[in-house]
Amino acid sequence: MIYFTGDTHGELSRFKTSAAKKLKKGDTIVVCGDFGFVWNESKEELNNIKWLSKRKYQILFVEGAHENFELLEKFPKVDFCGGKARKISENIYQLMRGEIFEIEGKKIFAFGGGDDEELDVMDFRECPEFSRLPGEEECEHARKNLEKNEHAVDYIVTYDTGFKMRGFLKMESNCFNNLHAFLNEVSVENKFSKWFFGCFHLDKKIPPFYYAVYENIYDSETGKEI
Repeated sequence: MIYFTGDTHGELSRFKTSAAKKLKKGDTIVVCGDFGFVWNESKEELNNIKWLSKRKYQILFVEGAHENFELLEKFPKVDFCGGKARKISENIYQLMRGEIFEIEGKKIFAFGGGDDEELDVMDFRECPEFSRLPGEEECEHARKNLEKNEHAVDYIVTYDTGFKMRGFLKMESNCFNNLHAFLNEVSVENKFSKWFFGCFHLDKKIPPFYYAVYENIYDSETGKEI
């Protein structure tokens, strides 16, 4: 089974809940941004990664706005389930932006990254220093991959979401950027059964396709928390 959850921020508590204990060997849990376990290479952090690596299930994540991007880039880029990923350990992978992965017969489009709401960044193409935000090249790569898949996937996993969804959730922002525009484009031009995103620290279903996820763990098939 495939499951989705929200920001973990380097805390093991999510993986010690009664819900997480239901995950079995061969299962997959996807963290929708701000994974946070690759931050400073401290002894505590390395011990946490070691503990996670002993889980019987697979842990995947897309990057959020609060990651150590420089440190993440030190991990090897590998072929993984039909796409590209960074291998953190034997069972932990960062899903690269714009890639499509096939897991348990389901196609998952991943596009991590997001902006710190405290920053006033109007156009991420003009701000290469903010590696938390995707560039136009990454967006074009995503478009080509979606086209190859006839603009249809099963699940979409992101940290942020499009500007229309942000407006629907009444999430005001002091920085509207091209990432919001691109993700809105993805929502309009592609078919999908569910879209999971984690940036709002909110557990809420937005019918018919969208799921803001945070503390709960959701079954990808039913969309219900476990």
